Amino acid sequence: MPELPEVETTRRGIAPYCEGQVVVGVAVHNHSLRWPVPADLAQRLEGQIIRTVDRRAKYLLLTLDTGTVIVHLGMSGSLRVISDDSLPLKHDHVELTLASGIRLRFNDPRRFGCWLWSDSASAHPLLASLGPEPLAPEFNGALLYRQSRNKQVPVKSLIMDNHVVVGVGNIYANEALFKAGIHPRRKAGRISLERYQKLADAIYETLSAAILMGGTTLRDFVNSDGKPGYFAQSLLVYGRGGKPCTECSTPMKEIRINNRSTVYCPHCQR
Repeated sequence: MPELPEVETTRRGIAPYCEGQVVVGVAVHNHSLRWPVPADLAQRLEGQIIRTVDRRAKYLLLTLDTGTVIVHLGMSGSLRVISDDSLPLKHDHVELTLASGIRLRFNDPRRFGCWLWSDSASAHPLLASLGPEPLAPEFNGALLYRQSRNKQVPVKSLIMDNHVVVGVGNIYANEALFKAGIHPRRKAGRISLERYQKLADAIYETLSAAILMGGTTLRDFVNSDGKPGYFAQSLLVYGRGGKPCTECSTPMKEIRINNRSTVYCPHCQR
């Protein structure tokens, strides 16, 4: 599933082609995504200017004067900038044609993504109760410390809760906890403010590095072959169960927390 860095890479990839452009055509080839694509989407968009392409958590927001299109890539979705005459592929479900001649195509084989309309995006039920962005100034160790008090859940579950902080998916939670030296099963309420500051810094560092790495693939969004243009990741922990720790050579352990793969070093993380 695309995580926050992949979604941010997508935003940066499509924004230069979309912002300031008038939508001159909307084609919905399949309305049956996770939620039905609004039947009046073309009526709402055609003739309107896409002012900005923003991101909130793992949602992309195409903002117009009259409202916002909320896009989620789901488990298998991708957005591509099409500059040639190629025909839509089998799983190309939504396509915007811009005044520049560029087309923005949404491909989603599993159809768990979404295209929704909102008059006020910040008040939409999918966005209204989300926590802060992990790259925003208001996200820090003090916030995690306050949110964790009297909670018995594992710290990994806490930082993956979108009401606490958005966009820390399974891969990046594993990586950040390793960098902070915190055992993923440790009870959230029993971690000090100092250690939470290390964890907040590790989350920021991990996600920022992944976004920076994704910047080298922006050219991949200008194609018609359906490849999503995500990037290979340099992972210290995730997927390395049983392999030696990069810090101390102790074999990494793999467990399940909330049915998600969790890898940690029994020596470095406590």
